[in-house]
Amino acid sequence: MKRLQDKVAIVTGAAGGIGKAIAIMFAQQGAKVLATDAQENKLNDWVKAAIEGGHSIGCIRHDVTLRASWEKVIAKAIDLYERIDILVNDAGIYPPGLNMDNTTDELWNKTLAVNLTGPFIGTQLCIPHMRKAGGGAILNISSIAGIVGGNGAAYSASKAGVTLLTKDNAVELAKDNIRVNSIHPGGVLTPMTDFIATMEGGDEMVKNMCPMQRMGTTDEIANGALFLVSDEASYITGAELVIDGGMTAR
Repeated sequence: MKRLQDKVAIVTGAAGGIGKAIAIMFAQQGAKVLATDAQENKLNDWVKAAIEGGHSIGCIRHDVTLRASWEKVIAKAIDLYERIDILVNDAGIYPPGLNMDNTTDELWNKTLAVNLTGPFIGTQLCIPHMRKAGGGAILNISSIAGIVGGNGAAYSASKAGVTLLTKDNAVELAKDNIRVNSIHPGGVLTPMTDFIATMEGGDEMVKNMCPMQRMGTTDEIANGALFLVSDEASYITGAELVIDGGMTAR
Protein backbone atom coordinates (compact mmCIF):
# COMPACT_ATOMS: atom_id res chain seq x y z
CA MET A 1 0.00 0.00 0.00
CA LYS A 2 1.34 3.41 -0.96
CA ARG A 3 1.62 5.98 1.82
CA LEU A 4 -1.09 8.31 0.48
CA GLN A 5 -3.24 5.78 -1.34
CA ASP A 6 -6.48 7.43 -2.56
CA LYS A 7 -5.96 10.58 -0.47
CA VAL A 8 -6.95 13.82 -2.21
CA ALA A 9 -4.39 16.62 -1.99
CA ILE A 10 -4.36 20.25 -3.10
CA VAL A 11 -0.83 21.62 -3.57
CA THR A 12 -0.39 25.34 -4.29
CA GLY A 13 2.66 26.94 -5.87
CA ALA A 14 3.19 23.77 -7.88
CA ALA A 15 4.47 25.14 -11.20
CA GLY A 16 8.03 24.44 -10.09
CA GLY A 17 10.37 24.17 -7.13
CA ILE A 18 9.18 22.72 -3.84
CA GLY A 19 5.48 22.68 -4.79
CA LYS A 20 6.12 20.66 -7.94
CA ALA A 21 8.32 18.19 -6.07
CA ILE A 22 5.65 17.72 -3.38
CA ALA A 23 2.84 17.26 -5.91
CA ILE A 24 4.81 14.65 -7.87
CA MET A 25 5.90 12.76 -4.76
CA PHE A 26 2.35 12.69 -3.40
CA ALA A 27 1.06 11.33 -6.71
CA GLN A 28 3.79 8.68 -6.72
CA GLN A 29 2.57 7.66 -3.29
CA GLY A 30 -1.00 7.12 -4.48
CA ALA A 31 -2.60 10.52 -3.88
CA LYS A 32 -5.03 12.19 -6.24
CA VAL A 33 -3.51 15.64 -6.63
CA LEU A 34 -4.83 19.01 -7.73
CA ALA A 35 -1.79 21.17 -8.48
CA THR A 36 -2.30 24.94 -8.60
CA ASP A 37 -0.24 27.98 -9.54
CA ALA A 38 -0.52 31.40 -11.13
CA GLN A 39 2.02 30.27 -13.77
CA GLU A 40 -0.44 28.20 -15.76
CA ASN A 41 1.79 27.29 -18.71
CA LYS A 42 4.61 25.94 -16.55
CA LEU A 43 2.08 24.00 -14.50
CA ASN A 44 0.37 22.49 -17.53
CA ASP A 45 3.66 21.28 -19.03
CA TRP A 46 4.71 18.98 -16.22
CA VAL A 47 1.18 17.92 -15.23
CA LYS A 48 0.55 16.69 -18.78
CA ALA A 49 3.69 14.57 -18.62
CA ALA A 50 2.72 13.24 -15.18
CA ILE A 51 -0.71 12.20 -16.41
CA GLU A 52 0.87 10.43 -19.37
CA GLY A 53 3.07 8.64 -16.82
CA GLY A 54 -0.02 7.24 -15.13
CA HIS A 55 -0.40 9.64 -12.20
CA SER A 56 -3.73 11.09 -11.07
CA ILE A 57 -3.06 14.83 -11.24
CA GLY A 58 -5.26 17.74 -12.25
CA CYS A 59 -4.27 21.40 -12.42
CA ILE A 60 -5.81 24.84 -12.34
CA ARG A 61 -4.65 28.45 -12.49
CA HIS A 62 -4.74 29.95 -9.03
CA ASP A 63 -4.21 33.36 -7.44
CA VAL A 64 -3.90 32.47 -3.75
CA THR A 65 -4.58 36.06 -2.68
CA LEU A 66 -8.16 35.96 -4.00
CA ARG A 67 -10.98 34.15 -2.21
CA ALA A 68 -12.85 33.74 -5.50
CA SER A 69 -9.85 31.95 -7.01
CA TRP A 70 -9.65 29.65 -3.99
CA GLU A 71 -13.36 28.87 -4.32
CA LYS A 72 -12.76 27.71 -7.91
CA VAL A 73 -9.89 25.49 -6.76
CA ILE A 74 -11.97 23.90 -4.02
CA ALA A 75 -14.88 23.36 -6.42
CA LYS A 76 -12.61 21.68 -8.96
CA ALA A 77 -11.09 19.38 -6.33
CA ILE A 78 -14.55 18.29 -5.22
CA ASP A 79 -15.71 17.89 -8.83
CA LEU A 80 -12.66 15.75 -9.73
CA TYR A 81 -12.20 13.74 -6.55
CA GLU A 82 -15.28 14.33 -4.33
CA ARG A 83 -13.30 15.08 -1.17
CA ILE A 84 -10.26 16.92 0.26
CA ASP A 85 -7.88 15.19 2.66
CA ILE A 86 -4.68 17.22 2.35
CA LEU A 87 -3.83 20.87 1.73
CA VAL A 88 -0.27 22.03 1.13
CA ASN A 89 0.11 25.82 1.18
CA ASP A 90 3.36 26.24 -0.73
CA ALA A 91 2.72 29.27 -2.95
CA GLY A 92 5.00 32.11 -1.97
CA ILE A 93 7.17 34.97 -3.16
CA TYR A 94 10.60 36.04 -1.96
CA PRO A 95 11.73 39.58 -2.79
CA PRO A 96 15.51 39.30 -2.27
CA GLY A 97 17.76 41.93 -0.78
CA LEU A 98 15.08 44.13 0.72
CA ASN A 99 15.50 45.97 4.00
CA MET A 100 13.31 48.41 5.91
CA ASP A 101 14.58 51.37 3.89
CA ASN A 102 13.59 50.03 0.46
CA THR A 103 10.46 47.99 1.22
CA THR A 104 7.51 49.82 -0.29
CA ASP A 105 3.95 49.56 1.00
CA GLU A 106 3.02 47.81 -2.24
CA LEU A 107 5.69 45.14 -1.87
CA TRP A 108 4.95 44.66 1.83
CA ASN A 109 1.25 44.13 1.13
CA LYS A 110 1.87 41.83 -1.84
CA THR A 111 4.30 39.63 0.11
CA LEU A 112 1.92 39.22 3.02
CA ALA A 113 -1.02 38.64 0.68
CA VAL A 114 0.68 35.75 -1.13
CA ASN A 115 2.64 34.22 1.75
CA LEU A 116 0.19 34.63 4.63
CA THR A 117 -3.30 35.56 3.45
CA GLY A 118 -3.23 32.76 0.87
CA PRO A 119 -2.76 30.00 3.48
CA PHE A 120 -5.40 31.63 5.69
CA ILE A 121 -8.06 31.62 2.96
CA GLY A 122 -7.17 28.15 1.70
CA THR A 123 -7.26 26.62 5.16
CA GLN A 124 -10.55 28.30 6.00
CA LEU A 125 -12.22 26.99 2.84
CA CYS A 126 -10.81 23.46 3.12
CA ILE A 127 -11.85 22.93 6.76
CA PRO A 128 -15.54 22.08 6.05
CA HIS A 129 -14.54 19.46 3.47
CA MET A 130 -11.96 17.90 5.79
CA ARG A 131 -14.51 17.74 8.59
CA LYS A 132 -16.89 15.98 6.20
CA ALA A 133 -14.12 13.51 5.31
CA GLY A 134 -13.49 12.78 8.99
CA GLY A 135 -10.22 14.67 9.26
CA GLY A 136 -7.26 15.83 7.25
CA ALA A 137 -3.76 17.23 7.16
CA ILE A 138 -2.74 20.80 6.39
CA LEU A 139 0.89 21.63 5.72
CA ASN A 140 2.17 25.18 5.48
CA ILE A 141 5.54 25.80 3.87
CA SER A 142 7.10 28.48 6.04
CA SER A 143 10.86 29.12 6.12
CA ILE A 144 13.75 29.49 8.52
CA ALA A 145 12.89 33.17 7.97
CA GLY A 146 9.85 32.43 10.12
CA ILE A 147 12.19 31.52 12.99
CA VAL A 148 15.24 33.80 12.71
CA GLY A 149 15.72 37.29 11.32
CA GLY A 150 17.87 38.63 8.52
CA ASN A 151 15.78 37.72 5.50
CA GLY A 152 14.02 41.03 4.78
CA ALA A 153 11.19 42.62 6.74
CA ALA A 154 8.30 41.62 4.49
CA TYR A 155 9.41 38.03 3.89
CA SER A 156 10.36 37.40 7.51
CA ALA A 157 7.11 38.87 8.82
CA SER A 158 5.03 36.82 6.38
CA LYS A 159 6.76 33.55 7.23
CA ALA A 160 6.64 34.22 10.97
CA GLY A 161 2.92 34.77 10.50
CA VAL A 162 2.63 31.40 8.75
CA THR A 163 4.43 29.75 11.68
CA LEU A 164 1.93 31.04 14.25
CA LEU A 165 -1.06 30.62 11.94
CA THR A 166 -0.06 26.95 11.81
CA LYS A 167 0.09 26.58 15.59
CA ASP A 168 -3.19 28.39 16.16
CA ASN A 169 -4.95 26.24 13.57
CA ALA A 170 -3.40 23.10 15.07
CA VAL A 171 -4.89 23.90 18.47
CA GLU A 172 -8.28 24.87 17.10
CA LEU A 173 -8.70 22.00 14.65
CA ALA A 174 -7.35 19.09 16.70
CA LYS A 175 -10.89 18.28 17.85
CA ASP A 176 -11.82 17.77 14.19
CA ASN A 177 -8.97 15.32 13.57
CA ILE A 178 -7.31 17.90 11.33
CA ARG A 179 -3.56 18.12 11.84
CA VAL A 180 -1.71 21.32 10.91
CA ASN A 181 2.08 21.52 10.68
CA SER A 182 4.75 23.67 9.06
CA ILE A 183 8.00 22.99 7.24
CA HIS A 184 10.85 25.50 7.47
CA PRO A 185 13.31 25.10 4.59
CA GLY A 186 16.70 26.75 4.59
CA GLY A 187 18.50 27.37 1.32
CA VAL A 188 16.91 25.14 -1.33
CA LEU A 189 17.71 24.96 -5.04
CA THR A 190 14.56 26.32 -6.70
CA PRO A 191 13.81 28.86 -9.45
CA MET A 192 13.33 31.42 -6.65
CA THR A 193 16.91 30.95 -5.39
CA ASP A 194 18.73 30.60 -8.72
CA PHE A 195 20.25 34.04 -8.21
CA ILE A 196 22.42 32.69 -5.36
CA ALA A 197 24.13 30.19 -7.65
CA THR A 198 25.01 32.90 -10.16
CA MET A 199 25.96 35.73 -7.81
CA GLU A 200 29.61 36.46 -7.11
CA GLY A 201 30.70 34.58 -3.99
CA GLY A 202 27.44 32.63 -3.86
CA ASP A 203 29.09 29.24 -3.29
CA GLU A 204 31.24 30.58 -0.48
CA MET A 205 28.23 32.28 1.10
CA VAL A 206 26.32 28.99 1.18
CA LYS A 207 29.28 27.17 2.74
CA ASN A 208 29.59 29.81 5.44
CA MET A 209 25.87 29.79 6.22
CA CYS A 210 25.18 26.06 6.19
CA PRO A 211 27.10 23.45 8.23
CA MET A 212 26.38 20.88 5.53
CA GLN A 213 27.95 23.33 3.04
CA ARG A 214 25.34 22.94 0.32
CA MET A 215 21.86 23.94 -0.73
CA GLY A 216 19.03 21.51 -0.14
CA THR A 217 17.02 19.83 -2.90
CA THR A 218 13.30 20.07 -3.48
CA ASP A 219 12.95 16.32 -2.97
CA GLU A 220 14.49 16.65 0.49
CA ILE A 221 11.70 19.07 1.40
CA ALA A 222 9.07 16.88 -0.28
CA ASN A 223 10.19 13.89 1.81
CA GLY A 224 9.44 15.88 4.95
CA ALA A 225 6.09 16.94 3.54
CA LEU A 226 5.17 13.36 2.71
CA PHE A 227 5.88 12.26 6.27
CA LEU A 228 3.89 15.07 7.90
CA VAL A 229 0.72 14.51 5.86
CA SER A 230 0.87 10.71 6.08
CA ASP A 231 -0.64 8.50 8.77
CA GLU A 232 2.90 7.96 10.08
CA ALA A 233 2.61 11.44 11.63
CA SER A 234 -0.81 10.82 13.17
CA TYR A 235 0.20 12.27 16.57
CA ILE A 236 2.03 15.30 15.19
CA THR A 237 0.29 18.67 14.98
CA GLY A 238 1.48 22.22 15.52
CA ALA A 239 5.06 21.12 14.80
CA GLU A 240 7.83 23.02 13.03
CA LEU A 241 9.94 20.70 10.88
CA VAL A 242 13.18 22.54 10.07
CA ILE A 243 14.98 21.23 6.97
CA ASP A 244 17.98 23.51 6.59
CA GLY A 245 21.21 21.54 6.68
CA GLY A 246 21.90 22.91 10.16
CA MET A 247 21.66 26.61 9.33
CA THR A 248 19.59 27.47 12.42
CA ALA A 249 21.47 25.07 14.72
CA ARG A 250 24.33 27.53 15.28
